[in-house]
Amino acid sequence: MRMLGGVTWCCVALLLALTSVSAVQKTLKSINGLKKINFGQSVPKHSLLLLHWFANEIDIDNNDIIQLTFDPNSGDYGSHHYGNFEDLLNPLPRGNQYQYLTIGNLHQGTSNPLPVYVAHPVRDYDGQNRDRIIVRVREQNQRRAYQTIDEVYITQHYDTSENQGTPYDPDYTYSITTNLLRQIREFAVGQNQLSHLRNRFGSSADDVQIRNAWGPLACLGLLLYIVIQEKHSSKQQNNRPKIYNKPEDNMRAESDHTKQNRRNPSDEREHNVPRNERVHNVPRNEREHNVPRNEREYNVPRNEREHNVPRNVQNQGYVVVNVGDYEDHEASRRPVYMELYV
Repeated sequence: MRMLGGVTWCCVALLLALTSVSAVQKTLKSINGLKKINFGQSVPKHSLLLLHWFANEIDIDNNDIIQLTFDPNSGDYGSHHYGNFEDLLNPLPRGNQYQYLTIGNLHQGTSNPLPVYVAHPVRDYDGQNRDRIIVRVREQNQRRAYQTIDEVYITQHYDTSENQGTPYDPDYTYSITTNLLRQIREFAVGQNQLSHLRNRFGSSADDVQIRNAWGPLACLGLLLYIVIQEKHSSKQQNNRPKIYNKPEDNMRAESDHTKQNRRNPSDEREHNVPRNERVHNVPRNEREHNVPRNEREYNVPRNEREHNVPRNVQNQGYVVVNVGDYEDHEASRRPVYMELYV
């Protein structure tokens, strides 16, 4: 019985340990982590607008302690208490010092609304009021005006087409680190450091184009470009066919092919000449070395050689042919020279 009781207590302890682990296993530590999320497909693009606003609204000190700058109990920025009844997040520590808050309900009436670029975004960034930010806050002092945040999450309600009701979707709930919040704060509204930010985060964005499109929200536009558009363009480049030859090998092969075509055009190569007309098919008795010696070119009589042509005919681009009296036996025996243009 004692052994059975010990096993039971071990099982209970293991169960408690497992339930204390958060259902959220995905943590975003930097902007590179944001690039891995399919914004605009599985996750609304509006989540980036809400996260950008939140990162620049809170205070972060040198010790990475995060503090709220507004009163969530008054419903500022669409905030209210979150009960975590579906066990989306870790159970709260014992005591009354901790609570979860959800922020970003666009339809909640408040005297302190979200800025226009979040509450009324451009068409492509409308999230249909599904995305939220959840924070875990701790009150160290009842007199303290603002609460300390020790956990930050972005999440979203199920889509109505999924027929899951209003709970948050655990598959698209992400923990946000202080480092990521600090990086997003660099893209604060009103900053005029597009070139610096572009170089710092290795972006190929066009500064002028982003300024013209986003105006005073240019830094936000750059952040959206880096996280969404630039990620897709890099994927397209990675999907291009790869050439495994070395560049110098490709250049050498192309150069050799070009030289070969220049020496012997494709339409004049030997394999395009009919077989019966190729050089090696000429009968042996007709080849040049079979011409009788007295008929070869160097046996031309001295008086008919080129250096005996009259001076007024030489070097004028003509060919001189001695037709003699082949055409008319009654004509004069004196040779007649016919001039032909070369």
